[in-house]
Amino acid sequence: MEAYIISLVLILLSATFSGLTLGYFSLNTQTLRRKAGLGSQDAKLILPIREHSNRLLTTLLLGNVAVNAVLSVYLSSIATGLVAVIIATVLIFLFGEIIPQAAFARHAMYVGSRAAPFVKVLMFLTYPITWPITFFLNKILGTEIHSLYSKRELMAIVSELEDSENSPLDEDEERIIHGALQFSHTTVREVMTPKERVFTYDINVRLTDDLTDDISEHNFSRYPVYSGNPDNIVGILFTKDLLSEETGTALKDTKEAVESNFLTIKPNTHLDIVLGIMLKKHKHMAIVKNKSDNFLGVITLEDIIEEIIQFEIEDEDDVN
Repeated sequence: MEAYIISLVLILLSATFSGLTLGYFSLNTQTLRRKAGLGSQDAKLILPIREHSNRLLTTLLLGNVAVNAVLSVYLSSIATGLVAVIIATVLIFLFGEIIPQAAFARHAMYVGSRAAPFVKVLMFLTYPITWPITFFLNKILGTEIHSLYSKRELMAIVSELEDSENSPLDEDEERIIHGALQFSHTTVREVMTPKERVFTYDINVRLTDDLTDDISEHNFSRYPVYSGNPDNIVGILFTKDLLSEETGTALKDTKEAVESNFLTIKPNTHLDIVLGIMLKKHKHMAIVKNKSDNFLGVITLEDIIEEIIQFEIEDEDDVN
């Protein structure tokens, strides 16, 4: 009877070591650090153990091998010959490996945090044995290699999360995240409004009712203004500031309607850089010019936001 009880205890220990091995190593340290930083108590308990991956692995495997060896001895006292081999194989394989690994893998965080005190004590007790092996593994294999995701992989993860049942993300959030991951690879040339589609005005023209009607008809709040040559952009006209100007005044003589300190951008500049410049300088529009200082088009803050959220904004400030 004693042999049966001891065998049962050994099977449970074998299951524990086997399950913990798979459970702990299904949790990478990056995920644990992130969860711990977000306040997860389970992650905070597991992280100090999991960070010493080679020592943890050596400890758990040592315990598993030792328990299985002793279990085989006790099972041989219950049965002999081929019967003992079959019983030991079935018990260890089924109850000591398959079932606990399947269960622990599904609940690794919960089980791992509850078992953390036990594992810490075990790592301390077996340290004289595991230290040489751990030292060797650290020298040969080095520290654990962390996983880094490419932007395409991150986009795939976001899509999988959105498609999953009870997802915290909806389609709009998925689209915005995808846009945010991609927009830094997009250049101004791909998004800008080309000069052929941009309404511009001569800075020497005088403010008349016809001009006011023309500006109102297009219904934009900003227009590039040029001097002489349409490629010679000299400022940006703010239509709201024309309301306070007298009829007959030349645009160049208006006090605040034309901004001469405007932002110029090269067409190959990436959108993330342009966004940073616009936010820093508090600009909503930039004039796009090439190396020869030729006017190519305009880009607005709304254009960049549209690229991020992957949705067209209906806004009168957009020059498109």
